[in-house]
Amino acid sequence: MKNLFLSGIVCLSFVSFTKAQELSPSIGIKGGVNFTNLYTEDVDDNNVLTSFNAGLFVNLPVTSAVSIQPELNFSRKGSELVYDNAFASGTTKLKLNYLEMPVLLKLNVTPNFNVHFGPYAAYLIDGQATNESDSGSFNFEENIDNDDLNKWDYGLAAGVGLDFGSTSLGVRYNYGLQTIGKERTFAGQTYTFPDSKNSALSVYVGFKL
Repeated sequence: MKNLFLSGIVCLSFVSFTKAQELSPSIGIKGGVNFTNLYTEDVDDNNVLTSFNAGLFVNLPVTSAVSIQPELNFSRKGSELVYDNAFASGTTKLKLNYLEMPVLLKLNVTPNFNVHFGPYAAYLIDGQATNESDSGSFNFEENIDNDDLNKWDYGLAAGVGLDFGSTSLGVRYNYGLQTIGKERTFAGQTYTFPDSKNSALSVYVGFKL
């Protein structure tokens, strides 16, 4: 009886320790590929720019099934336009570099599968417009003046993820709610240019440290 009692105490202590480990905060790094474009009314898959994302995350468990995950990421967004007309053919790219801060609610549906969603805010670091014509006659690379664009972007993020020990894989979509261009006035008329918002699909891998 005494040995059975001691065995029970050891088992309860182990379970308590394991639960405590599961609920302890963790930090990590993550990075991956972005597929982004700019939209006005409806998001479509035209003019997609392939770029990248990289950053840090902190996972703060509330229960074994729910946690809060703030992140700080570098994320390149923008769009790519392939043109072919009577005058020239080539590719124009708009690249916008953001420091992005999502705060996500992470729900562990199973021990290895999660869904996550929440708001994000992003600060525009810099931007660049490039053109590569097939003939090479119209090639250029030009930095964009940040004062011509809204420095802050914000929107909604949602995705799914797979967790395997210290490694995670995920897919996330960011839907921008702020136009990237500012309002301007010309000849008494007010307009916004560029009158479009960010859209980004990200595929990433993360590692807990």
